[in-house]
Amino acid sequence: MRNKDFLGIGSALGAAFFWSFSFIWFKIAYEAYQPITVVIFRLTISAVLILAIAAWLKRLQKPQWKDFKLLFMMAFFEPFIYFLGESYGLKYVSSTVAAVIVATIPLLTPIASWYFHKEKVRWMNIAGMFLSFTGVALVVLNGSFRFEASPVGVGLEFCAVLAAIAYSIVLKNLATKYNTLTIIAWQNIFGILLFLPIWLIVDFKGFIEIPFHYRAFRAIVLLAVFSSTLAFVFFTDSIRKLGVNRSNSFINLIPVFVAILSFFILKDKLTVQNITGIVVVVSGLFLAQAKRRKPGKNRKAFEVHNI
Repeated sequence: MRNKDFLGIGSALGAAFFWSFSFIWFKIAYEAYQPITVVIFRLTISAVLILAIAAWLKRLQKPQWKDFKLLFMMAFFEPFIYFLGESYGLKYVSSTVAAVIVATIPLLTPIASWYFHKEKVRWMNIAGMFLSFTGVALVVLNGSFRFEASPVGVGLEFCAVLAAIAYSIVLKNLATKYNTLTIIAWQNIFGILLFLPIWLIVDFKGFIEIPFHYRAFRAIVLLAVFSSTLAFVFFTDSIRKLGVNRSNSFINLIPVFVAILSFFILKDKLTVQNITGIVVVVSGLFLAQAKRRKPGKNRKAFEVHNI
């Protein structure tokens, strides 16, 4: 294996690990702060870092006026709707359940691409989707196949999934024109503008009344620096070294990482049924990506999700 592959694998694993930690840091941040507060500070810190990195690398592009509508629409779906669903969902379900549900995004995206962009759907996508949803059922249901996880929390997490799919449809129209840093910078900026009025109305009074909580605020900073910034830098580097398909396959490990981290850090319980469900979900994700693209057909754009 070449050194380039080793570095690419390391970058892909680093991105997956940091995105996995986001589900843990959200839970820690909730010890003192409400979801909108966590998101608004996360986006603000990340936007400053992304803009600084893009300016330093001279990678920040100026969008055309006609594309601002699409950039705003993209930010409306993600981070706005996505974070509303994911953040509030994490108040009702465990980090492991949330990660398993969010992991279905790459399974459902090809269906949406088929409907909106007439892209072909392979049988492996369909088989992987059914296999993974079987795994999701094992995670969210108890031994009697009744809801063990909160239906409200599960519903909110699936709202996040649908938002991410809508985001990917809009993103397809932008990803061939602008680089990743530019897209993330603008989606964070518009995300801040969308969340700010809600934060001022819903959470601001409570935020100023709560004494500074070091552990919770540190979790927000870690979310911004590692999950919303460095993870994307690592993932971009992995794409450059390994290609889209190989890099995406490592992201499928996120539910596994989250389950392990939740067990040791948050003391979440893991039953045999939960572990079986996680294995089935990940197997379905890998099945859906098993077929490689033919040499010479390089994909010009890739999807980015602010997990």
